[in-house]
Amino acid sequence: MSAHQPTSLSALRKQPAQEKYSVALTDSQGFELAQRAAKLLASSSLVPKDYQGNIPNCVIALNMANRVGADPLMVMQNLVIVHGRPTWSSQFLISTVNTCGRFSALRYEFFGEKDKDTWGCRAWAIEKSTGEKLIGTDISIKLAKDEGWYAKNGSKWKTMPQQMLMYRAGSWWARAYAPELSMGLHATEEMQDVIDFNEDGTYTVTTEALRGTEAAPADVIDVQASEPQGGPLPVAGTVNSESGEVTMTFAQVNDRLVKAGSLDALDIAAGLIESVPNKQHQHELRQVYESLKNPKDPE
Repeated sequence: MSAHQPTSLSALRKQPAQEKYSVALTDSQGFELAQRAAKLLASSSLVPKDYQGNIPNCVIALNMANRVGADPLMVMQNLVIVHGRPTWSSQFLISTVNTCGRFSALRYEFFGEKDKDTWGCRAWAIEKSTGEKLIGTDISIKLAKDEGWYAKNGSKWKTMPQQMLMYRAGSWWARAYAPELSMGLHATEEMQDVIDFNEDGTYTVTTEALRGTEAAPADVIDVQASEPQGGPLPVAGTVNSESGEVTMTFAQVNDRLVKAGSLDALDIAAGLIESVPNKQHQHELRQVYESLKNPKDPE
């Protein structure tokens, strides 16, 4: 046995404790650990395709998992990209509330007449520190119809209304009482409800939906006319009906960039660049965007 190796319990206790590092983006050790873990995950075929071979996406997922105290693979499987924006699945938001330790498990109360406009659901839970019953917003079929969720093409409200009532009630409860758990992200089903899928596979989305805001409806840009109009902004592309992801061509996005009639419309069109699968085409489109946003003065 080496003379330098501790041979007693007291000697072992005197050994300096090893430092423990966690994934982080703000310190060198945590960031290095994040990159190493991300490299491993990115090389796996079990992670969703948005993370395969994409180390930056894996680093972000690891950071988000660390912040909410969830398993990284669970975050990757439930962080869904809808029209280029990250969203949480409603199941994940509900499970995060149930496992955070601050509340009892979410429960649901139904009211009104089933299969009628009055039929609805509210979520509730008990805050463990105070014993208070926290009741969420009432979600009804009438609300879904008034907000335009029910009648949208591809909507699940017609085929599985009870499940959608529970999902929306649960995700809204989380947004109201534990917004830090969602980190400001919308539920996947909420974002899908603002997208109107057409019969030909294209979809229509308003300017507010593209911005990801919940402000009152404002003017919507008609890209073809390059002037504010009162109708929706048509965006044609190949849509994955399950995930809501859209694939667009270089020509489609370039046409929208060139025809943008304002900086606002230009920024909205630039948000479509990520939907082009070819990385080189994305790079070229960003150059087009920059040249249009910051035109050089003629010499």
